[in-house]
Amino acid sequence: MSVMSSPLEFLELLAREAAAVEFEGPLVAARSAGLPADQIAELEQAKTVALRVRALLERRRRRESELLSLYDTVSDLAGLRDLDDVLRAIVHRARHLLGADVAYMTLNDAERGDTYMRVTDGSVSARFQQLRLPMGAGLGGLVAQSGAPYVTANYPQDERFHHTREIDAGVGEEGLVAILGVPLRLGSTSIGVLYAANRSARPFVREEVALLLSLAAHAAVAIDTARLLAETRAALAELSSANTTIRAHSSSVERAAAAHDRMTALVLRGGGVEDVAAAVTEVLGGTLLALDAEGRLLARVGALDEPDRADLVEAVAASRTEGRSVRRGEVWYAAVVAGAENLGALVLHPEGELADADQRILERAALVTALLLLFRRTVAEAEGRVRGELLDDLIARPLRDTEALRSRARRLGVDLDAPHVLVAVDDDAIAATGSARQRVLSWATTYASTRGGLAAARDGRVVLMLPGQDAGGSARAVSRDLSRITGRPVTAGASGPVAGPTSLAVAFREADRCLAALGALGRAGQGASTAELGFVGLLLGTVSGDGDADVSQFLATTIGPVVDYDARRGTALVRTLEAYFGVGGSLARAAELLHVHVNTVTQRLERVGQLLGADWQKPEQALQVQLALRLHRLRTPGG
Repeated sequence: MSVMSSPLEFLELLAREAAAVEFEGPLVAARSAGLPADQIAELEQAKTVALRVRALLERRRRRESELLSLYDTVSDLAGLRDLDDVLRAIVHRARHLLGADVAYMTLNDAERGDTYMRVTDGSVSARFQQLRLPMGAGLGGLVAQSGAPYVTANYPQDERFHHTREIDAGVGEEGLVAILGVPLRLGSTSIGVLYAANRSARPFVREEVALLLSLAAHAAVAIDTARLLAETRAALAELSSANTTIRAHSSSVERAAAAHDRMTALVLRGGGVEDVAAAVTEVLGGTLLALDAEGRLLARVGALDEPDRADLVEAVAASRTEGRSVRRGEVWYAAVVAGAENLGALVLHPEGELADADQRILERAALVTALLLLFRRTVAEAEGRVRGELLDDLIARPLRDTEALRSRARRLGVDLDAPHVLVAVDDDAIAATGSARQRVLSWATTYASTRGGLAAARDGRVVLMLPGQDAGGSARAVSRDLSRITGRPVTAGASGPVAGPTSLAVAFREADRCLAALGALGRAGQGASTAELGFVGLLLGTVSGDGDADVSQFLATTIGPVVDYDARRGTALVRTLEAYFGVGGSLARAAELLHVHVNTVTQRLERVGQLLGADWQKPEQALQVQLALRLHRLRTPGG
């Protein structure tokens, strides 16, 4: 076979990105040369594979080009500030990216309950450009109502959509046939629809739908950013106008400026929410409450009762929606927000009527309060990290500089030489999602710090060092409160009390083993200390420190040959013994529990007798074997 009739020629065609029609060349040459049928069949197969490779490369090049265009689009949108410019750029890029005849955008009108044509690219019909679509009518109205993308290869003949005379007339005058519409979404809210359309019947493929969805997602953010920027500019313009009015005429606006300056000074010198509340009431008079997002009291000035929870929620929601303070009866509410996060509210009962400038004082106070709460959260998180690092160093071994650890603890208000208990929380409570793990650790940090203790994550556990001497009570309190927080039973093992930095590592291991013991004893979801676990607690105490060798010797003497046999042979003699003793020595029930035949259990127990001696079932030795099995299980949880 010549080179010109070889399958290698298809690789050369792929390498130079030849047109699809050129792949017929080697076959034509082969047939002209009169090559055998099997060789021509081989060339046919090679051509088919080469064309598939060419199509795959072409799709990847097209996808790369689309992603690059999408990246350029996002970059362009990020640089635009005017809303109209943003909308025109979005629609133009949509038409360019999909190679469509027409691209257009409709935005939802909340007041009229419909969606209207906002901007078009490639459109020639004035009637089409002025369309308004009722929710659910036409393809666009259905997308706007459902928030899901829809595509049709031939809209005039597609019966899935509710056709109206006005919509069909506009679409017909524009000459549109194939239409793709995707929602513009901000969170769970649909704000409009982005379309690509052609004047001939043509299906839109899945990749084109995904591409337009990606552009719509970025477009929605850009639209919202432009809107927020416009609102910010409007707010700045309003502030500038207010400042001009302040300097010119209004004593009430002068009070607003003075209050603003005062609250700014409060922030700069490290004031708190209480100081902001006091400043507001000194300027405006009356009484004021500062509440957090859960309605808990942060600060109170004067004798103002806390509002009804339902009234508070409604008023704060209204304040957030309107972007300013709202009045309910004689009381004013200002939402304390940071972005989309609700941080709380200021509730003011003024002595008299509030002018517009006085309302601005309250609103700026809410803004300053949000800033202070964010500062407080940041400081708390930083302090939590410092406290967690200190505890992690304390329970790590070996300790390098105990005096340095004492000095670090004193700076955090912790006396390491006072009695403390160590509480370890089971990893089931923190082994869920990253957000759940962080919530548990955040709760533990706050719980410990408010009691003058420390908390940290260590070896898959959350461990708390709490001042006091009641280890069992501390474990039960942590288990109870954390179970309420996580909505699932939480096991907590505790040890102590201990004093001094050198004793904490041992206490942590003891608390960790107590945690394992609670699971082994079937007490998951409870809290207890080693001292409360009876003989298991004593065994755990013995396992700590130098007693570890004694326990190891006891295990080796009592059931060591069985454990070693399992390790060497991969058998299940230890598990069989546990099942046998667990069902009161019944061979049949043990076999049922192990899912094996009774003869298998008998053979395994005979092997145990060979390893431990013929007297292993006599009461005194059987008791030692059971104790050893329990201790072996506690030392190797999950084994």
